[in-house]
Amino acid sequence: MARRKLVAGNWKMNGARDANAALVHDITFDSKRFPGIDIVICPPAVYIESVAAALSGSSVQLGGQTLCEQEKPGAFTGEIHGGMLKDVGCSHVIVGHSERRALYGESDALVAQKFITAQTCGLQPILCLGETLAERESNQTETVLARQLAAVLDAAGIQAFKSAIVAYEPVWAIGTGRTASGEQAQAAHAFIRGQLARANAKIANSTRILYGGSVKADNAESLFANADVDGGLIGGASLKAAEFLAICAAAQTLCQ
Repeated sequence: MARRKLVAGNWKMNGARDANAALVHDITFDSKRFPGIDIVICPPAVYIESVAAALSGSSVQLGGQTLCEQEKPGAFTGEIHGGMLKDVGCSHVIVGHSERRALYGESDALVAQKFITAQTCGLQPILCLGETLAERESNQTETVLARQLAAVLDAAGIQAFKSAIVAYEPVWAIGTGRTASGEQAQAAHAFIRGQLARANAKIANSTRILYGGSVKADNAESLFANADVDGGLIGGASLKAAEFLAICAAAQTLCQ
């Protein structure tokens, strides 16, 4: 059975009420054209509830950009509990994005705990993995991916990937305009799937692995056409309805 394509939009720290309303209106209006794929959008936390209301009645799903690793609410000022994300309509949450790892010091162990907490709270984690330019140029890509993935596998177990999504995001391609070639993306995705398959081939085959890193309308189809690329985690292009919908259209084309 073929894996269903998924296109997720990560708005990062962008948005305003009026702009969000217009963007969501355009996305939901056109999302009916893409019955063969799943679409998720991940706005900043303060806008999740208003975006959830705007998505009501559509097939577009909602996600958070991060969550606290704590399994129970409590005295953690400024943090967001996974149960809160679930309560306001989220079905997904991004875990371990490279910006969280690099800018806020999230370790592999912390990412693994966030992954577990997300699932405990009823959310499907989108687990981000990826190497820096220096790591790629020193032929460390597979070492880095194996280490980041092993931290989660060791903590959560392979069965957890029945309800998880992986996103390969080469750090050197995020927001830089540089994009991994189809061959580079496929090689990394195949390696990640192979690591999962060492634990359970059936789960590995069903796990969706997204590509993230300067995906645009003009390169989406060539990236998504690779055997192990199951869609995209979209950054900047998710803030422009026409661009995001064109990426969704590329994914839909490959479902037919």
